Amino acid sequence: MGPCSHSGSGNNPVLLTSSFALFKSTRDPPIIRRFNLRQKVVSMPHITLPEGLPGIRGPMAFRPETAKPLNELVDVLLRGPHTLSPGERELIATFVSSENDCRYCQTIHGAIAAHHLNGNENLVLDVKADPQHAAISEKLKALLVIAGKTAKGGKHVTAEDVDRARRQGATDLEIHDTVLIAAIFCLCNRYVDGLATWAPDDPDFYRQRAALVAATGYAASGSAASGPAANTMVPSAAGKA
Repeated sequence: MGPCSHSGSGNNPVLLTSSFALFKSTRDPPIIRRFNLRQKVVSMPHITLPEGLPGIRGPMAFRPETAKPLNELVDVLLRGPHTLSPGERELIATFVSSENDCRYCQTIHGAIAAHHLNGNENLVLDVKADPQHAAISEKLKALLVIAGKTAKGGKHVTAEDVDRARRQGATDLEIHDTVLIAAIFCLCNRYVDGLATWAPDDPDFYRQRAALVAATGYAASGSAASGPAANTMVPSAAGKA
């Protein structure tokens, strides 16, 4: 999810006008990093990562021992039995990733959310831009306030925020998992941006990947990262193999 952060990786990537708009961040500047439809790397990762695996998938293939528990936790939080639907939980992940300006995470999880929400890509954009006026439940609006404040820092969440969520029918489990989803996606966003990973520019890549993840889950779909593509390594910005 590396080029999701517009602060730059320090690798002097080529900058071109982007045609990517489907899940575009509301904070994208006029000139942003672009990746062509063949998904070639424009900026180099900070370390040597497996080739052909964008976003978090590269680092996960690099360190499968840490990828396994992370994927299992995300499966529990976003796909396990719950009173919040998978689409609602993916919207929380998408919103937090958008607040963190993580391009890959907000785009892939936005695509997965849309897949769960009958293809409603406009709703994903609305939630990212202004969740309090989006066509979602009052409960989810209150939970997104908690998620957004958690992304800024846990101490930003107030008793009033929690009371508001409870008044809208949120349970302790829903509040707990909202905070944990926000926290784990802050970790994921920083994980891939901190390594300057790459992101495809083709919206259909994210739609196709979303369908796979929705059908099989994160742990199962993530296992593909240990396949043939993981055997080829992308050199780091330092040029070390």
